[in-house]
Amino acid sequence: MPVSKEVHLVARPDGEPRPEDFSVVETTVADPAPGQILVRNDWMSVDPYMRGRMNDVKSYVPPFELGKAMEGGAVGTVVASQSPDVPVGASVLHFQGWRQYALMDAARAKVVDTDAAPAQAYLSALGMVGLTAYAGLTAVAGLKEGDVVFVSGAAGAVGSLAGQIAKQLGASKVIGSAGGPEKKRRLLEEFGYDAAIDYREGDLEGQLAEAAPEGIDVYFDNVGGDHLRAAIQGMRVHGRAALCGAISVYNATEPVPGPDNLGLLVGKRIKLQGFLVGDHGDLAPEYYKNAAQWLAEGKLHTEETVVEGIDNAVDAFLGMMRGANTGKMLVRLPV
Repeated sequence: MPVSKEVHLVARPDGEPRPEDFSVVETTVADPAPGQILVRNDWMSVDPYMRGRMNDVKSYVPPFELGKAMEGGAVGTVVASQSPDVPVGASVLHFQGWRQYALMDAARAKVVDTDAAPAQAYLSALGMVGLTAYAGLTAVAGLKEGDVVFVSGAAGAVGSLAGQIAKQLGASKVIGSAGGPEKKRRLLEEFGYDAAIDYREGDLEGQLAEAAPEGIDVYFDNVGGDHLRAAIQGMRVHGRAALCGAISVYNATEPVPGPDNLGLLVGKRIKLQGFLVGDHGDLAPEYYKNAAQWLAEGKLHTEETVVEGIDNAVDAFLGMMRGANTGKMLVRLPV
């Protein structure tokens, strides 16, 4: 029975989370019972949606429980098995991250092929992150060939893929917004964006108008707030926005005013639609087939920001929330 470190939420954050809201705890993990597997986690994901689960409010997923290990995407190696379907040595994708070892029913894990792609790719381009970008652009925003696309949070995990996928789907121009000159450079040189905005320079609407003087057709929103307002302002008639996230307001302690230009939705006949990737599981086979081909052909560039060790997982999460990552923020859990 291995000793495992795991991260607990010990206090509900008020505004921006603090390191003292979390605790790293050692626990002994039991041997698997029939139908169960024991997984040594190799990689775990930290994601913006986890901030919402730290609040004790009703949402589309239950809040994290105080004094218990948090949850999240992870990929690991099966070290003990009582299931004929998942043998020892298999690499599996599952949802019991934030810990070194995970005991679970075998049915809750998905065997992944690490010969076809690195294990961590299943937490990024070949996982929920990539499917989120694809579903938002296709099923929600109805991307059509020739559309002009604007993506906020464009250097993040979902945004860095959304811009590239939009190009593969026929967008005529893709514009990304990120924070700082270095991320702006990388959008253009590494992630294939046609134009880039540094939101820290201010005047989002002016920068977007300069990048897309004839307007945008599709907006993929990871940020909300002033980015959503600028996108509405720059939308063409019949523009569509896929609302994936609103990281700019996740730490707010008071209600945040919405965009003050919603009246433009009427005259421009704009559609704003929020979505959850869990509603679009039917697209997974189609997306993963396309993504595997794009990766093999070098048409999909993935980037990772890697933090080492479970003891630094909270730092990885806090850094991701402040924009410290380019591409997917991951925690590697050494053997």
